[in-house]
Parts: sequence; C-alpha cells; structure tokens
Amino acid sequence: MFEPRILPSLDDLGAQAWDALHDGCNPFVSHAFLAGLETHGCLREEWGWRPQHFTLWDGGKLVGAIPGYLKDNSHGEFVFDHAWANAYARHGRDYYPKWLGAVPYSPVTGPRLLARDERVRDALLPALIEALPSLGVSSAHINFHGAGDDAAFGTGWLLREDVQFQWHNPGNWDTFDAFLAAMNHKHRKNIRQERAKVARQGIRFRVVHGDQASRADLQAMYRFYLQTFLEYGNAPALTEAYLRHLAIRLGRGLVLFLAEQDGEPIAGALCLRGGDTLYGRYWGGAALPGLHFEACYYQGIEYCLREGLARFEPGAQGEHKLARGFLPHNVRSRHWMADHDFADALREWCGHERDEVAAYRAHLLLHTPFRQDGSPA
Repeated sequence: MFEPRILPSLDDLGAQAWDALHDGCNPFVSHAFLAGLETHGCLREEWGWRPQHFTLWDGGKLVGAIPGYLKDNSHGEFVFDHAWANAYARHGRDYYPKWLGAVPYSPVTGPRLLARDERVRDALLPALIEALPSLGVSSAHINFHGAGDDAAFGTGWLLREDVQFQWHNPGNWDTFDAFLAAMNHKHRKNIRQERAKVARQGIRFRVVHGDQASRADLQAMYRFYLQTFLEYGNAPALTEAYLRHLAIRLGRGLVLFLAEQDGEPIAGALCLRGGDTLYGRYWGGAALPGLHFEACYYQGIEYCLREGLARFEPGAQGEHKLARGFLPHNVRSRHWMADHDFADALREWCGHERDEVAAYRAHLLLHTPFRQDGSPA
C-alpha cells in the first residue's frame, strides 16, 4: 500500500514534511533536533551512528517514519544489550550491525512510530521488518517508545522495561513550598538546607530561553557541558554549533539554568521543553556544595511550577533523585530478532528482567519522601 524508503539523512527532507508526522509536543523527534545532529557534526560513523531513517510514502508524499540508525556498537543508547552481543559472538554470529529506532544520546520517552494517521502507523512495523534484510542486520530495536505504541508491536517484538526517576505534579502544587509541604519533615528539611547552602555562597540563577540566549550564554553552557564529559573521560558528542542551532530553531523550547557568582557564570543546566514536560539533559560547572542539586533539580521544579508544566524528566539513572521528589516510572524498549532461536531464548530473559524491575520499583515506592496523605499517585 505504501512505498518504503530508507533515508541516509534528514537534511534533504523538509522540516514541514517531517514535523507533520507528530504533534510537536516532544522536541526530540522534531526535524530541528534530529537533522541538526546530522548537519552539525554530532553523529560520526566511528561512534557507530549512521542515519538510516525508515519512511513510508504515498504517491510521493511522506506519510510515516521511524527515526533510525545503523549501529556498529551499542554506545549512547541507554538500553544495555552488551550481553546479547556477547551471546551472539559465543555462537559465532554477528550481532552488529543492528538497526536502532531511537533519538541519539537521549534516554527520553516519546513517539517513535510517526504517522499521519492510524492506518499508516499500523503499516510501519510490518514494512520495517520486510525492509530489514536489505540492511543485513541481526535485529531491530526501538528504544524509549511511549505506552501508546504498545499495541502496535504485537507479540513479535520483545519488551524490556527499566526505571527512570521523574517529577510529576499531581495537580495541587502551585509553588515550591506546596511541593515541599507534601513531604515528610526529614526530606523537607534536607531540601531546604541544600538550597540554603547555595544561597549562602552568593549564587544566583538566571533562566534563559533559546530565543533570549546571548552568544556568551551559549558559550558558557557549552563550556560546562564539555567540562562534565572531560571529567568522566567521555567524548562529547554535541558541538557548539549544534547548541546555537537549537537556540535558534527551538526558541523557548531550549531552557538554560545559569548559575552566577559575583556576576560570572559558574555552572549551568541545559533542558528542553515540550508540551507539558521539561526534559533535563546536560549539566556542568563548579563543584560547590548543593550546586548540582539546585541547578539540575530544584530550578527545574520551580520552572515547571511557574510555567504550569506537569512533568520534569531529569534524565536516566540516579537513586539520589528519589529523596528530592522524583519517583520511579517505567520506561520501555522493543526488540525484534531475525534469529528465531535467539528470540525465543531472549523472551524468557526479558520476562525475568521485567519481574526484577517491577520488584525494584515496588521497593523504591516504599521509600518515597512524601507523606502518605500527600503523596502523588
């Protein structure tokens, strides 16, 4: 019914055609975010990211797509499948290359099956599986898809789950004090003490949106981003040109929390905004008491309360977020294996993993900072 095409780049595809496939509430699947990674040097073949976007066309019109990449490793995905790759190697099989439907470097839940209507959405995955042999891949993986896509995968795709810590406003918090009032005394006191440490050091914050950011603001934030990656010995993927691109193309969708001391920027957190959600992405700066928590968590929560945003997703991992009001929420990924024997073995493995994740989340929920009469659902 539809013509499938695999695109090696979004650069030649107009933003209007791509962005007509989604509701615009998630900035990570926007043409600005994805195409910018390609044109501003953030995706390199030696890092294992080769754009291979799967698309469906109807009479020369783009009607469906899954942002996708041919991968020669599993770096930058946040869904760890190294054990699967090792199992393939032990049996003399090649796990790489594999095809990945995802947003590079971004463990953020959002739409992955982009389509103009339900008929096209239902056709995407069957058409993708038919096209995979031409790529010579062992498997296909779709990371951090939304719960609304669950039914489309059917039984042929293995389900994996994990936990991320997220802040959700139950609807009755309109100030930071109201948020704290829902907590027990111990955690409320600890947060106030952490914030007081930052204030006593004379640190003040400026909130800057992309359409307000000066060249100096963006340079400072990029410097902090580089510092964090170098401290951990990792190669920074984003370029300063890409950050400028986001500021221009996303405007208020890019949010910087810049910490200043004596009028000079000393730290910053970079977030994206979409729909009703703030997404924390990168942080860097001086190692001063309480500064990381203030820049990465408390400033974001206050921003959501001021702007009427219902959710704040500060990124992957980090049990320390629990004590600061971020509760565990499940995230999903799906996996299709060309080798049916491996798929059968992994199906049982995934079931055990989901059970372990469920037990872990249940344990965490016994230790939330919220009072029983004030805890959000």
